Amino acid sequence: MRQRSSKLAPCLLVLIPVAAWAAWLGWDQHRDVHPDGSVTGPYEAWQVIGLVLTLLAPVYWAASRHHIASAVLGTTGGLTAAALYDWSDDASGLFLVGVGMLAVGSLVTTLILATLISSATRAGRRGAPGQSGS
Repeated sequence: MRQRSSKLAPCLLVLIPVAAWAAWLGWDQHRDVHPDGSVTGPYEAWQVIGLVLTLLAPVYWAASRHHIASAVLGTTGGLTAAALYDWSDDASGLFLVGVGMLAVGSLVTTLILATLISSATRAGRRGAPGQSGS
C-alpha cells in the first residue's frame, strides 16, 4: 500500500493546484473599471490569498513526509499549467511572461517552505520522547 500511495502523491500534488486555481481564480475573468478610468483585476487579493492558503495543506502534507521534490514540482507544475491555460487567450503574448514569473515564484517559494517543513518535522521526531535518533 505504501508503494501505491507514493506513486499517487505526485499526481495529486499536480491536480490539487489545478483544482484550487479553478475554484479560487478560474471563475473571475472580468477586469474592474473604476470611476477614475483605472482598470484592475481580474483577481481580487482575497482570491489569491485563498489560493495560497489552500495550497499550504498539500505542501505541508508532502513535505512533512519528506517528499520535497513532489511538493515543489507538483505544486509548481499544477499552478503553471493552470495559469498557462487560464491566461492563454491574451493576444499580446505577454501572458507567457506572467506564467514564467508565476512558475519561478512558486518554485522558489515552495522549495523554501517544503525544506523548512521537512526540517522542522524531522527535528521534531528526533526530539520526541521514546523515539530513536535514526
